Amino acid sequence: MTRDSAVRVGLVFPELLGTYGDRGNAVVLVERCRRRAIEAELVEVAAGEPIPASLDIYLFGGGEDDAQVMAAAGMCASRLAIDAARAHGAVVFAVCAGLQLLGSTYEASGGRILDGLGLVDLSTRSGDGRLIGECVVQPDASTGLPILTGFENHGGRTTLGPGVTPLGRVTVGRGNGVDGVDGVLADHLLGTYLHGPALPRNPALADHLLAWVLGEDALTPIDDQLVDRLRAERLHDAQLTGLAARRRDWHLNRG
Repeated sequence: MTRDSAVRVGLVFPELLGTYGDRGNAVVLVERCRRRAIEAELVEVAAGEPIPASLDIYLFGGGEDDAQVMAAAGMCASRLAIDAARAHGAVVFAVCAGLQLLGSTYEASGGRILDGLGLVDLSTRSGDGRLIGECVVQPDASTGLPILTGFENHGGRTTLGPGVTPLGRVTVGRGNGVDGVDGVLADHLLGTYLHGPALPRNPALADHLLAWVLGEDALTPIDDQLVDRLRAERLHDAQLTGLAARRRDWHLNRG
């Protein structure tokens, strides 16, 4: 697939949705394009500005409660622009608070139930305690995605609506905190609780998003040997952590 314009990677409201280094997701998408000689640019949409309909990928990151409320207002005000972009093939990638804002409703601090973008049928409520630590997610084989690793830190519990597909099954950690799954996967839309940031830790996930924009044929191989070694180390450590947690829970339940 050839393009007559650069791939426009949009980092939305980084001042509000950038608590956990999720800017790295935008950097990786641009760099993986450039390594394939595909022109790409990072477009930052500052908080308070309208979100344009001209982006190819929309990145919504993680943020704390008050920042999330402010971001939600700006995102909902630009809902028509986001819808228009998606109608022309744009991709949405959302992490943590961004994932929660994709749904119909979410619970903000103080128990307020606020409207989300409503791009997918999911809702988020506060849970008992925060879910913090390494998280490992196994996507369905049909996606072609490998095991994904990341770090979660959130208090929300996200419930998917009937027929809504998760990103994958959680084997270490908690993910959505409901039904043993993480995130959401829909047409040109992907959400997850994985920080790290997620795309530097899982370049295959970055390429999955780019393939939606560019087509599979545009994604020539990249030498990811170093990344693969780091991924293997992360996965090994996370699985050991998960095994230790299961053993601890088993002993506590026996006691």
